[in-house]
Amino acid sequence: MAATVAHLLALKGKDVWSVTPDSTVYEALEALAEHGVGALLVMDGDRLVGIVSERDYARKVILLERLSKTTAVSEIMTAELHTVSPAASVPECMAMMTERRIRHLPVLDGDRVVGVISIGDVVKHVINDQQALIDQLEQYITS
Repeated sequence: MAATVAHLLALKGKDVWSVTPDSTVYEALEALAEHGVGALLVMDGDRLVGIVSERDYARKVILLERLSKTTAVSEIMTAELHTVSPAASVPECMAMMTERRIRHLPVLDGDRVVGVISIGDVVKHVINDQQALIDQLEQYITS
């Protein structure tokens, strides 16, 4: 049985970093740097309304010569969200991320945000799974 998003969150933690739609892009960049992440959820109270990433900044601020200290996150965030539940499998997430060319998936339990997984989390899990299988096969062959 494939591992689930709940399993990934149990290993990596459920920290969620966010900004509000009214935050400036500059404030979002500060938060990205402070937390060492590539994307932040955009929350209006307890409601998830978008996600803002380094990619959004590069394409919608820098290339359009906007000012990060006066541009609101709501102007550049991605509002069309792709989310997963804690019960989703890791292979399902990998397929969704690959097909939709996204790097972060908010994890929702009903309407409540319970975490975020990144493509790095998914790849790390797959590599660890493959290494465990290799180790088992080597053990079998040598015994």
